[in-house]
Amino acid sequence: MTANQTPALDVVTVGEAMALFIAGQPGALSRVENFKRVTAGAELNVAVGLSRLGHRVGYISRLGRDSLGENLLEFMDAEGIDCSRVVIDDTSPTGFMLKSLVTDGSDPAVEYFRRGSAASRLSTADNDIEYCAASRHLHLTGISPALSQSARELVFQLAVQARAAGRRVSFDPNLRPRLWPSREVMIATLNEIATHADVVMPGLAEGQLLTGCESAQDIASFYLERGASQVVIKLGPKGAYFAGPEGRGTVAGLSVPKVVDTVGAGDGFAVGVISALLEGLSLEAAAARGNAIGARVVQFPGDCDGLPDRVQLEEAMRSR
Repeated sequence: MTANQTPALDVVTVGEAMALFIAGQPGALSRVENFKRVTAGAELNVAVGLSRLGHRVGYISRLGRDSLGENLLEFMDAEGIDCSRVVIDDTSPTGFMLKSLVTDGSDPAVEYFRRGSAASRLSTADNDIEYCAASRHLHLTGISPALSQSARELVFQLAVQARAAGRRVSFDPNLRPRLWPSREVMIATLNEIATHADVVMPGLAEGQLLTGCESAQDIASFYLERGASQVVIKLGPKGAYFAGPEGRGTVAGLSVPKVVDTVGAGDGFAVGVISALLEGLSLEAAAARGNAIGARVVQFPGDCDGLPDRVQLEEAMRSR
């Protein structure tokens, strides 16, 4: 497909794809000698998960003209993601990150190397209106607007255009405080983006920080009052709380035999919610699918390793 052709897409997302180097042995990153390279990026994880479930996904991003960018592009192509709007930047590098190996289920240490990356150069010039208009759904996270002012402008423009055109917009705040100039800017910006979203999906701690509310019920009300039609709040092992026109409730979480790595679980949850809504399922069913995929993801070391295909999804749902 040439850059001038517009594919029929279910979902478009925008973000930074990164190379991820996972430590080959436990311990401090400063002492690790061997790493395994895989892929990372919240929006990329969601794109991969949706594609594996048979949805047509388009990805807007920028990669450096380097070996890391080449590897990521090959990976996305192999996963069936449309990369026709991924720009190869001759002047800026592809971002990467290091992650420690943990064996006790705790959160791993992560170090980012993304300042001045190709993706930080995303701007409204990367907004192909016809391309986005061909999709049913736009998925955004709070990471892309933290990359740079120009990337922030792109995210807002995409959200406003999609909402005006009647396409569903989902938003996962996915907090990365270190990327923002201040906590106040982060909170104000992400809550403003949420006003342009139909579906808002914060974690409980994220929602507490962003809204100042303590309970999942009050966090959901905060976003519903500001324009969202559906809110799903991740409660970790306890499951998820959902609120929307159909009503409110809690879907219990799933127990897993062993937690290997918690990174990427929230992205897996988003895959479950978005895919279920695309298929016309209820918000409660969407939350249940999000729980199932999130529980599966934490049992694998890489961000994308546990994202299921259709057969694996059915198995995960039966384990509920």
